[in-house]
Amino acid sequence: MAPQTVCIIPAYNPTRELALVAAACLDSGIDHVVVVDDGSRTEAAGAFEALPDSPRAHLLRHAVNLGKGAALRTGLNYAYCRFPEARAFVTADADGQHAAADIARVAREAMEHPGELVLGAREFTGDAPFRSRAGNLATRWMVRLVAGRRLADTQTGLRAVPRELAPLLLRIPAAGYEFELDMLLAAKHSGTPIREIAIRTIYIDGNRGSHFNPLVDSMKIYFVLMRFCGIALVTAALDNLAFVAAYSLTGQILASQVAARLAAMAFNYSAARKAVFQSRQPHAGTLGKYALLVGANLWVSYGLIQLIVRTTHAPVLWAKIAAESLLFLANFALLRDFVFTGEARGAGPGRATRVGRCLPSAP
Repeated sequence: MAPQTVCIIPAYNPTRELALVAAACLDSGIDHVVVVDDGSRTEAAGAFEALPDSPRAHLLRHAVNLGKGAALRTGLNYAYCRFPEARAFVTADADGQHAAADIARVAREAMEHPGELVLGAREFTGDAPFRSRAGNLATRWMVRLVAGRRLADTQTGLRAVPRELAPLLLRIPAAGYEFELDMLLAAKHSGTPIREIAIRTIYIDGNRGSHFNPLVDSMKIYFVLMRFCGIALVTAALDNLAFVAAYSLTGQILASQVAARLAAMAFNYSAARKAVFQSRQPHAGTLGKYALLVGANLWVSYGLIQLIVRTTHAPVLWAKIAAESLLFLANFALLRDFVFTGEARGAGPGRATRVGRCLPSAP
């Protein structure tokens, strides 16, 4: 069968724009549209009743509001299992801010570049609403830090997800807007290339149809970075406690550094791999690189401690804390780009870890 594209539209208390978006998608060449009613109120029933009466239009429902991320997962799971010939799953917002022509362009781009995550990047100029500017600014610098990518629009709802990436996204626990950031991290650490194309920026009634809360949802997004900081603080506490204990017994900086690193690395490796970088690479591919990084870091840290103690006569523990603080961002970047990344292996059609399997659809 010929490859197909499916458009997934999460909808919570939508207006009549939803039906227009769905119809425009079908008219523009999208093969199927999957709308997910994320527990909308009864007043929004008319918006769903106005959806195109077509076998290519599919409506799924949540009994209660679970969040945009949960709605996207529901749509992805349905589309992945229902349409095995689909090579890309396009996601679009229900409020009409994505032009049908742009949705079709993103779909075509995904078909022309199989295996890549395609983002429709908006331009935040002119009369762009505050909540849209705030949402994008809240994550742009963080994506650059955490994922090592400079993206123009990190919060765009118009994306084309390659089939190979969908099983990984279905395992992401995030239920709200932070799901879209975790999607970028999953792409980064599965070796999925990310491509951006420029799209029109459309805001209807000041984008009042958006349910993005600049304060609450931005804090949820920042939690991704906070996970690393929290893990780093716990690791530092373990490391320093072990260093103090070993130094009080031996009086040797190097021996104490080795003991401290051994005490801290078991916790840090597992926590960073799972909670921060969401890496699913086999341990055989990451543990050796992690050990190499720890060894190199140990010697650099040891040299910095010696230098600080000799030049400033500071206590050894304070010198150690200063040295580790200087190495913090460097360690993060190396974990991101050297240890927990699949990009070096390349990516392409058919490449994925643990590709999902579905039961045959009922006739």
